Amino acid sequence: MTGERDQTGERYDATPYLPARGGLPAHQRAAADCRGCPLYRDATGTVFGRGDPHARVMLVGEQPGDQEDREGLPFVGPAGRLLRKALDEAGIDQDGVYVTNAVKHFKFTRKETGKRRIHKQPSLRETLACRPWLMAELRLVEPELVIVLGATAGRALLGPSFRVGTDRGTPMPLPDSEDGTLVLATVHPSAVLRAEDREAMYAGLLADLRTAAGVL
Repeated sequence: MTGERDQTGERYDATPYLPARGGLPAHQRAAADCRGCPLYRDATGTVFGRGDPHARVMLVGEQPGDQEDREGLPFVGPAGRLLRKALDEAGIDQDGVYVTNAVKHFKFTRKETGKRRIHKQPSLRETLACRPWLMAELRLVEPELVIVLGATAGRALLGPSFRVGTDRGTPMPLPDSEDGTLVLATVHPSAVLRAEDREAMYAGLLADLRTAAGVL
């Protein structure tokens, strides 16, 4: 689907915006001007990944939220705080991780009254359009383990048939990886915050992260 055009003829593909060479800083600078799908129009800006450029662990979420969009950094809102708590409890060194999202712009809708921006799930086309940035981050960081948080991140890396409920918690080879990189899926921390039984959902996230810690 990457490279397809919508009914207006607009192309969905970030590939033309990637730099021909350079490391993460060069890619971050280039991503700031990405027009690979229409999401850039309403977002404050591109939210690129951050963290250890040689991290053993890469965490991939869905997309930046409202606070992330305003600050230009991934996982700085409530979901990020919960994720950091879970990583600490699971024994994963946060100084040695790299965090990013499958989609680099905030997709949202507004309530009819008020200015509050409500998260809206990216489409598969938007996710695949942004995938070249994610693959570049994987190539440059070269993590030993990729932890995908939620369905959108899972589908970006594991294909459209990915389902969190059936595919979570088990390390598996990252598709097309030539260096033995593993991937482990779990729920997105924002799903924990929305859950009716938050304690049980958090326990599941923590169990998955502890499995990830055991792989390292």
